[in-house]
Amino acid sequence: MNITAKMVNDLRGMTGAGMMDCKKALVETNGDMNAAVDYLREKGIAKAAKKADRIAAEGLANIFIDGNKAVVVEVNCETDFVSKNENFMALVKEIGESLLKSNATTLEEGLKAQTSEGTVEELIVSKTATIGEKLSLRRFEVITKEDGEFFGSYLHMGGRIASLTVVKGANEDVARDVAMQAAAMKPEYLNEESVPAERVEKEKQVLKEQAMQEGKPADIAEKMVVGRLKKFFKEICLVDQAFIKDGDIDVKTYVKNNGGEVTRMVRYEVGEGMEHRSDNFADEVMSQLQ
Repeated sequence: MNITAKMVNDLRGMTGAGMMDCKKALVETNGDMNAAVDYLREKGIAKAAKKADRIAAEGLANIFIDGNKAVVVEVNCETDFVSKNENFMALVKEIGESLLKSNATTLEEGLKAQTSEGTVEELIVSKTATIGEKLSLRRFEVITKEDGEFFGSYLHMGGRIASLTVVKGANEDVARDVAMQAAAMKPEYLNEESVPAERVEKEKQVLKEQAMQEGKPADIAEKMVVGRLKKFFKEICLVDQAFIKDGDIDVKTYVKNNGGEVTRMVRYEVGEGMEHRSDNFADEVMSQLQ
């Protein structure tokens, strides 16, 4: 049977599924619209598509390591309740381990990585149908190290925050201390050199304006900016922060005293920068009953 564009569009309107999924469903069912709807429902595609516009800013971050390769991953769901669900935690593990085995470096490639149940994208669609919430792979980052380097990994609040560091020299305990520092103190960058030039320039302008507002002459204001900029770097740069286990030294000094140097940092906090749901659990239960 000839599958027309109108048939595909009509099926999209009924299920919310993607164009290619709808076309495939119609081909598989020989153009039978009702059978095509059932086909998409059975595959979990229709249910997943209907949830596509819902907010999923909860979830888990995790770290998976194999030898000199590691991956930090964030998988989202709609509610904190589901993030503690064993099925969801198993999904995060399956995705993380699959990404670790793959050569994926972009989100598009990551979704095509193979799992024990098809691609990551197909697995997410399937689990969306069974778990009952919108699920998504938000981001991941692959980190590799040399033999003389150590990974430090730390999960906080059961995976609400995941931090991974790489330390050249020193040892794994030092690397983990630095990962704990990153989780606790929320640095935005590894060091001063990694802060974008436009961010530094903007901060300089703000600090100079503040000094001028305090009535300081221009030459004095410039000197104040230098001092305050150092304080700024100590707040946002991991290696310049006061070490949480010894406030008399910074992280860079702690690692150096142990014969090492911090070379990488990745810190994920679930849902950071995303819009969050405003409804409460009672509202969620009622919505399910309607």
